[in-house]
Amino acid sequence: MSTFAPGTFSPHPQRVGVAAMARAQGAIESKLMLRHGEQQLLSIIIPLAILIGAAKLKDTTGHGVDEVFPMVLAVAATSSGFTGQAISLAFDRRYGALKRTGASGVPAWAIVVGKILGVLSMVVLQVLVLGTVAAILGLRVSAGGAAIGVLTLALGVATFTALGLLLGGTFSSEVVLAVANLIWFLLLGAVGWAMFSQGLGDNGVLTLVPTVAMAAGLDTALNGSFPGIELVVLVVWAAVASFAAVRWFRFEG
Repeated sequence: MSTFAPGTFSPHPQRVGVAAMARAQGAIESKLMLRHGEQQLLSIIIPLAILIGAAKLKDTTGHGVDEVFPMVLAVAATSSGFTGQAISLAFDRRYGALKRTGASGVPAWAIVVGKILGVLSMVVLQVLVLGTVAAILGLRVSAGGAAIGVLTLALGVATFTALGLLLGGTFSSEVVLAVANLIWFLLLGAVGWAMFSQGLGDNGVLTLVPTVAMAAGLDTALNGSFPGIELVVLVVWAAVASFAAVRWFRFEG
């Protein structure tokens, strides 16, 4: 005679919770990013070289580490969130990896959230490495400025990740490979031009460019002020890109 109540082993399939699904996808994406050598080069080595090189050229450019550091963080976020995600996602689609993920029941929004969480794990590493080097080079930030800077950085990362997912999730891998690198150079050029030509204080229409908005916002935040206009620009970019990424995301490419 059975000691178990009737129905104890009856199948009871149900969908996993939103938070659990997001955590699982985020953990997977974090491990993939942190193990990828090309991501380390694009997200850590290149921004680190820019930081050290630009800081050492202060006597020539007139811009010290306190101005260079926000620009470098914007470049790092663009590299890991936009370019890296767009290219990796496009090739995942090309070789059917995302099709298998979608067939397992993971919705498009969970993939988008997982990618953002994966990028955030890379950003934590970026902040630790770049922040430590910047501190050695003489950067000093108040606690209040650091708190506002974290908010600005998180919003910028979400913006560039959503843009990367929009590009990588809608076009073919060949198109994405070319366009993502081209846009990366244009975004890098825009923020570099803004800083070295006039500084990050008043950029006019260039503030509408997400890299410029993020760098200017970080510069304002790390100096203890609230970057209202820059945050509004980033919020709009993040909202539009996230909606479009979820709307037109395709598992196959």
